[in-house]
Amino acid sequence: MTAAAAPKAQIPDVAGQITYAMRSMGVAPIPRNYELFYEAYIGSNPALTRDLAALGNQATQEELDALGAQHFTHSPARVFDDAHMRIAAELEGLLRVLRQEQTSLESYNKLLGETCKRINSKSAASVELIENAITLLTEATGDTMAHGERTVENVAQRSQEMDRVRKELDEYKRIANTDSLTRLSNRRAFDDRLAAVFDNPALKPITALVLADIDNFKKINDTYGHPVGDKILATVASVIRANVRRDIFVARTGGEEFALIVDGNTPEEVMSMAERIRRTLEATPFKNSRTRVNYGPVTVSMGVCMASNADDPGELYYKTDVALYGAKNAGRNCCILYQDGMQKDFTKSWLIYKS
Repeated sequence: MTAAAAPKAQIPDVAGQITYAMRSMGVAPIPRNYELFYEAYIGSNPALTRDLAALGNQATQEELDALGAQHFTHSPARVFDDAHMRIAAELEGLLRVLRQEQTSLESYNKLLGETCKRINSKSAASVELIENAITLLTEATGDTMAHGERTVENVAQRSQEMDRVRKELDEYKRIANTDSLTRLSNRRAFDDRLAAVFDNPALKPITALVLADIDNFKKINDTYGHPVGDKILATVASVIRANVRRDIFVARTGGEEFALIVDGNTPEEVMSMAERIRRTLEATPFKNSRTRVNYGPVTVSMGVCMASNADDPGELYYKTDVALYGAKNAGRNCCILYQDGMQKDFTKSWLIYKS
């Protein structure tokens, strides 16, 4: 097997891993269960991962739903079902209004036709008939115009309600794509953005993926506890965000790993940006302001790969991970740019549950 072919054979199938885990636990492959396992898989909610693992292989649907209600502020299924029902109701009301308007216009057109026929009739051409016709047409025209104004107002109100539903869904999507701890994008948003990297082949030579992993983070958690670890994660996220352009996509992709998708830069410029982040973190004090306990130094290892070195999102992620492993293997607290020929001499565990 050549060096170029090796990465493709080892690219993790995220969906396949999650589906396999669900199947092995006898869990029904429905969207809300997949959502639950996906969140556990990406590792952004360790409590969810532990609670799901504690259910074992005999989890009932009721237990899974209770777990979803406990860990998800909003149930995705409920949010979208509610939005669907509201939009459907507004559309049905809109169609009803338009059908009424159509009926009103048809009646008005019929009246116009009959009146015109009577006026044109030689046997009924009298001043009184014409006056009556004018009165009838005036009233009918006024009623039709008033009905039309009500229709326009009704359509506008229903359009505004549908627009409110759309904005609510947009806000829900923003919340659903945000990591609650760091306020960065989460793994779900990252997967979508990474897939979009290859939509425009012309941008591949100036687009890069950067993976950053906090060094020895497990030791920090074991020594000082998870609350301190969470504060360090939030601080690292702030430092990364403060040291890149506003348009650069930054996400927490799970645990202590962060990802950046950088558009419009050469490899040298991306490496310079990564070095700036690394040096800033290295120099950032991580201390308890009350007890003066020093949690540092906190450093990160970083891997960088240009999109032009990969054929698809999975290969780009794999090769960037290879470069990140190279940085860890080189002693940590450094940045490595992926080069052809690099190989990853270990098998990364993609299991949801780790001992």
